[in-house]
Amino acid sequence: MQTREPTGNATFDSVWPIAEPVKGWLTREQARLLWDEAVALRGHPTIVEIGSHHGRSTLILAKALAGRGQVIAIDPFVEGRLFGGSATRGHFEANLARAGVSGDVDLVMDYSTRVRPKWHRSVDYLYIDGKHDYWTLADDLRWADHLPDGSPVLVHDCFSSIGVTLGVLAHVLPSRRLRYERRTGSLALFRIAAPSRADRLRILREIPWWMRNVGIKVLLRLRLRGLAQAVGHDSPYDPY
Repeated sequence: MQTREPTGNATFDSVWPIAEPVKGWLTREQARLLWDEAVALRGHPTIVEIGSHHGRSTLILAKALAGRGQVIAIDPFVEGRLFGGSATRGHFEANLARAGVSGDVDLVMDYSTRVRPKWHRSVDYLYIDGKHDYWTLADDLRWADHLPDGSPVLVHDCFSSIGVTLGVLAHVLPSRRLRYERRTGSLALFRIAAPSRADRLRILREIPWWMRNVGIKVLLRLRLRGLAQAVGHDSPYDPY
């Protein structure tokens, strides 16, 4: 696939070394997909990112826009051991400042499910990497109502997380407005477009890969990493 670069001086190869040290689970290949879809946007686009953590993906998206648009980063920064709360927000803001993109990102510190019902602006690009339960993912997909035809909708941990995948099967598979294109690892690319039968079948063909990933997660939690390695997962972390 032909890759694209923004109209500014930055290139993906120059930005990734800035983003890679930021704590997160987005791989280089997945960051490249986020980048290419953002660079392809025309005019002065608005990107909505649901789930920002320390800002690795936020930084990529903001750099790709090269100052010609805005990233709306929605994250409640929940307190607790798993999410870090205000400390995580501090890392997020510091990482954006170091990358020089603070002015291109508007942080909305709230749950996406609370923000969406009050949202009335148009959106050109949607990236979902929030809470991974079925109900939240189902609600986050409703942000697509604000996107025009042809806009990208990217979902992380798709065909890996149980909740995310069940949400996609329940709400995207029968959809008349969301078309599945492809994935890079667990980052799935959908498009605001009428899906064909072949597009729907592509979703169903991912089910074996999803089941493999669920099995690997079970093995890792049972501390059976050797068995996980036997099926090709050479990492102590969940497949993403």
